[in-house]
Amino acid sequence: MGSAQPWKIYLLEKRFFLLPAKATTEQPGQVGGEDVDSNIMPYCSINKAEKKSIGEMEQEFLQALQSFYYDGKAVMSNEEFDNLKEELMWEGSSVVMLSSDEQRFLEASMAYVSGNPILNDEEFDKLKLKLKIDGSEIVCEGPRCSLRSKKVYSDLAVDYFKMFLLNVPATVVALGLFFFLDDITGFEITYILELSEPYSFIFTWFAAVPLIVYLALTITKLIIKDFLILKGPCPNCGTENTSFFGTILSISSGGKTNSVKCTNCGTAMEYDSGSRLITLPEGSQA
Repeated sequence: MGSAQPWKIYLLEKRFFLLPAKATTEQPGQVGGEDVDSNIMPYCSINKAEKKSIGEMEQEFLQALQSFYYDGKAVMSNEEFDNLKEELMWEGSSVVMLSSDEQRFLEASMAYVSGNPILNDEEFDKLKLKLKIDGSEIVCEGPRCSLRSKKVYSDLAVDYFKMFLLNVPATVVALGLFFFLDDITGFEITYILELSEPYSFIFTWFAAVPLIVYLALTITKLIIKDFLILKGPCPNCGTENTSFFGTILSISSGGKTNSVKCTNCGTAMEYDSGSRLITLPEGSQA
């Protein structure tokens, strides 16, 4: 063997490639003047013509899961699967971070499109509703039309921000009660808060804050019971509208179904908290 050439190390997509510092002629494994490692997988190749998109890699990932869990066949080795999963995580794909139910839903959707359903209609609808209630975003779709029911409808999602805001008034009241208690005790609570560490930290985060949060939640539940705020796009114009479900001081919002008028186009809509769907009333046109 002759003397070894000096090598340079290049980092590309978390993998190292060794390229000769000087090359006078193309050698085996070169494509267009570039060295290609024949051992790396297609989605990691530096050959841009063969590089797969994130969508294609996500589809491969889901197909591998479906084949392994439902067909009992492995379409790729464990090493290939781990490399694919690692590559998707590096690219920021959310597919590999999905819960088991979300992955199952995507697999069922792909299987249905390919003509080999793995879930019947009832199981699929039940899984989709469960994901909606859990707040999953992968099951939320925009306005669409059903050929079977001949209705235009949209999906509803929980508006967590506005639900959080409902606790703000009670939190202010709880803070007022806390400082009132401090005042009538001769500022004993303030004295404890000003103690040296770690006593001040322990009292603040393990006594004072939990007490204030507990008071705020208790006050909110006394005034507003079983509340839920749902939001979704208008099937007619796409404008997002919200609706409140629950009971305020024994006054109910109207059960599981609310009638909502779009703030933009004025279209009358029905919000169903049970199915998490927005539909247009009979006779309405989108």
